[in-house]
Amino acid sequence: MNLLWIGALLFVFCLGIGGLIGILLRKKFVESKIETAGNRALNLIDDAKKQAETIKKEVLLQAKEKLYQEQNEFERELRERRAELQNLEKRLVQKEENLEKKVNLLDQKEVSLSKREKILGNQENTVSEKEKKYNELVEKTQKKLEELSGMSAADAKRLLIQNMENEAKHEAAKMVKKIDEETREKADKIAKDIISLAIQRYSAEYVAEKTVSVVNLPNDEMKGRIIGREGRNIRAIEAATGIDIIIDDTPEAVILSGFDPIRREVARISIERLITDGRIHPTRIEEVVEKVQEEMENTIREAGERAAFDAGVHRLHPEVIKYMGKMKYRTSYDQNVLQHSIEVAFICGALAGELKLDVKQAKRVGFLHDIGKAVDYEVEGTHAVIGAELARKYNESPEVIHAIAAHHDDEKPQTILAVLVQAADALSAARPGARREMLETYIKHLKELEDIANSFNGVTKSYAVQAGREIRVIIDSKEVSDEASFMLSRDIAKKIESTLTYPGQIKVTVIRETRAIHLAK
Repeated sequence: MNLLWIGALLFVFCLGIGGLIGILLRKKFVESKIETAGNRALNLIDDAKKQAETIKKEVLLQAKEKLYQEQNEFERELRERRAELQNLEKRLVQKEENLEKKVNLLDQKEVSLSKREKILGNQENTVSEKEKKYNELVEKTQKKLEELSGMSAADAKRLLIQNMENEAKHEAAKMVKKIDEETREKADKIAKDIISLAIQRYSAEYVAEKTVSVVNLPNDEMKGRIIGREGRNIRAIEAATGIDIIIDDTPEAVILSGFDPIRREVARISIERLITDGRIHPTRIEEVVEKVQEEMENTIREAGERAAFDAGVHRLHPEVIKYMGKMKYRTSYDQNVLQHSIEVAFICGALAGELKLDVKQAKRVGFLHDIGKAVDYEVEGTHAVIGAELARKYNESPEVIHAIAAHHDDEKPQTILAVLVQAADALSAARPGARREMLETYIKHLKELEDIANSFNGVTKSYAVQAGREIRVIIDSKEVSDEASFMLSRDIAKKIESTLTYPGQIKVTVIRETRAIHLAK
């Protein structure tokens, strides 16, 4: 037991000594670590102080450099300001010197003017006396001249003015004739070049279409079938199509009469199909006419689209295409209006191209210029005005609307485009074979031309030739001079322009001749 207690005591004692040693060692380690940390802190503080000193020196250097630069800049601006002030001072000094010189000159001029006024005052009295003597002398001379000539001064003045006026008119007529000949020569050459280039690029057949539709029959017995029992078939056709059917002695043919060309075409196709089918009775007639009307609408639309494609005009409203397609069955003086519209579009585009204008817009106007003819038998007014309203309705540009309205002078042309459409329309209508005119209209046109020419003083005879494209006027050489004949031709041409409506142009030729006659005995 004693050994155990002794062992235990030794263990406790050893343990205590070991803990004490450990505490002493730990304290020493901590103290050494604190000392190391203190040394490091001192080193960091020294480094921070050194860096702060370095930064401080750099900042001071930068501040000094900036201050130096600003000081230099300030000194430079100061020098410039001083130089400007010196220049201004020099200018002011010069201006003061100039003003002094001008003041001296004005003083000298005032002195000289005062001297001249005195001299002129003395001379005025002398001049007034001379004027009185001069006026008295002029009056005496004038009275003597009036006594010798037997004419008053007012009459002489009037005669002189009249002679001067006649001479001025004579000289003006010569000058106008010369200028007009030179201008006409140049303008004709340019116009011929442009028009020939425009026309030679377009090739179209000379087509004239009839305005009456004729349906050919296989035999005359078919006429009876078309009429039907007690005329019921022919009445059904007329009621369904709105077209009058004329059945006369014409062999193997039926004539269709109606104002609407589309209805007339529907009636023609319907009758031809009924003849081919063989079943002709009121019910079948209504079915065929209704089917043909539907097909006709498609045909009209396709014709409008094809025409727009041929003319090179795009982005048209569907209703506008429909109206243009209707003109396939519309004629004017036997000229197909749709073909005429395509032709005008091409010519108008070619003219615009030669004049460096908008070709697409010119073609568009030329193509649409007669669109009013598609409905002019349904709406009151001229086709130009109706066409302009349709173009406005379907959102065409103001230039296009104006050109359509002005192409027959319903409005005064305000743009080059409107004048181009007029020219292209006239070229298309006036070309050989384009249109047919009735004999009565032709004779009336010639007579109107001759009546206009005969209405002028000095005209003895006039003859309309070249199918109304030229009028030759014979004048009295005693009443009209060479220069006056030139002015007379211009006056006749202007009156024809303002009075008549015609395609193309009319040439006015004034003929003046002097005949000397003597008899040999």
